[in-house]
Amino acid sequence: MRPDSDDYHSIFLNDIPLMDVRAPVEFTRGAFHCASNIPLLDDEQRKQIGIRYKDAGEEEAVELGLKLATPEIRQQRLENWLKFCRTNQQGYLYCFRGGLRSRTTQQWIREQGIDYPLIKGGYKAMRRFLIDDLEHSAEQLPLVIVSGLTGCGKTRVLKKISRHIDFEGIANHRGSAFGCDSRDLQPSVIDWENQVSIDFLKLKNLSARQPVFLEDEGRHIGRISIPENLFARMRIAPRAILQVDTETRVELIGEDYILSAWPQYQLYHAEQAQVKFSAFVLDNLARIQKRLGGERYKQVKSCFESALIEFYASGKVEAFYYGITILLERYYDPMYRYQLANKDADIIFEGTESEYIQWAEAYLVNNGNKK
Repeated sequence: MRPDSDDYHSIFLNDIPLMDVRAPVEFTRGAFHCASNIPLLDDEQRKQIGIRYKDAGEEEAVELGLKLATPEIRQQRLENWLKFCRTNQQGYLYCFRGGLRSRTTQQWIREQGIDYPLIKGGYKAMRRFLIDDLEHSAEQLPLVIVSGLTGCGKTRVLKKISRHIDFEGIANHRGSAFGCDSRDLQPSVIDWENQVSIDFLKLKNLSARQPVFLEDEGRHIGRISIPENLFARMRIAPRAILQVDTETRVELIGEDYILSAWPQYQLYHAEQAQVKFSAFVLDNLARIQKRLGGERYKQVKSCFESALIEFYASGKVEAFYYGITILLERYYDPMYRYQLANKDADIIFEGTESEYIQWAEAYLVNNGNKK
């Protein structure tokens, strides 16, 4: 029998499988990538028992829980739990605080001949650990910001650097007005923070001296908000700037936001794909209308409307290029230069993609690779 554990560091560092017995609504609000939700109570049962606990205390709540756990429901729960336990023999189970639901689940499993440990303090304690550790990581680990004009391929370069965290990838959003995917799916803010904290923890465990490369971001990545302390550290971290000419940036944007995105709309929206994709392009353009200015907005809108017709007919993306160029030169580039000038950060490198990756790996080595 393995003991119950509060070694959260080891659990997250090693991606230990976790069985989350909270209700589905709790799991949706916030969880961990290595957790599977196999609840003791469904959402309605949890609500009823919570009311009984508040009104009459724990003993009455337990009694109601036993009434709600019919033999059929109990058997179904046990089958799912036992399957997880046998498949994940090094795992743990948890509820919100490591209390009644965890102990009940643990006891029912034990009655079937399996001793399965729980997480002391439950989800609440693990979440607190990750919040605190993310704050420590932001303070302790050197950061380098992958910077550059919009469309220069920062994310592509970031992923080629050995020590990096892809905030946008975890957020499932590119960070701009056009950044959402075909289904506009993003994790909860809590899920995003949990995963970022775990990624920092793993890099810190490998080396607390080597820098971590992050992409230059605004405070918000779609509906995700970067924690204030982490964002403050990013603002003052040194920047390494990726240099790419405007023509190449226009082509990269056409590839990333049109050519690569369109098949996903076809996959998920079928006969509504053209309607949804046109809305993605034109509605997101409308979101920046005020900042773009009325005349420029009309120019870009007219270009994109014609380009969409051409794209659906021929699959060619070049008709978008004129509008994309206006957006870059008249909106995104001036905004980037203004923001960069107002950040109290050193520029430690500027170069092309091949130069950048070679420099970044050398920079990591030169700044130490020991714990």
